[in-house]
Amino acid sequence: MNERLQKLQSSPYVRRMGVRFDDHGDELTAILPYDEWLIGNPLIPALHGGAIGAFMEITASAGLLAFTDLATLPKPIDVAVDYLRPGKPQDVYARASITRQGSRVANVRVDAWQERRAAPIASLHGHFLIKPVKAGN
Repeated sequence: MNERLQKLQSSPYVRRMGVRFDDHGDELTAILPYDEWLIGNPLIPALHGGAIGAFMEITASAGLLAFTDLATLPKPIDVAVDYLRPGKPQDVYARASITRQGSRVANVRVDAWQERRAAPIASLHGHFLIKPVKAGN
């Protein structure tokens, strides 16, 4: 795991959420371990949409940090989340893919799932302000 990704993982926000990263070759899977405080609707029960959205935003930042050479942490410009099905009271997994990267802005898509990757519970599309490391630095 690279140093910048460790910096993201050590932030109080990411630590409180309990997010972990599983890095295998060119794939980075983020894991949001289930915890009772993540429940938003105890009647169903279903995970809180804000927790799922925050987890996917963290995953997008992690994907940018892991696969691009950035001088600073990426900053979200805008993020859109599609909630596709209720999150069950169990772990959530997510992967980010960088759909376009320019010199200042990157577009990232994240899919989150629980039981099957082919059946996502939510997806995120976001634009992030980035600062790539300049050549020669």
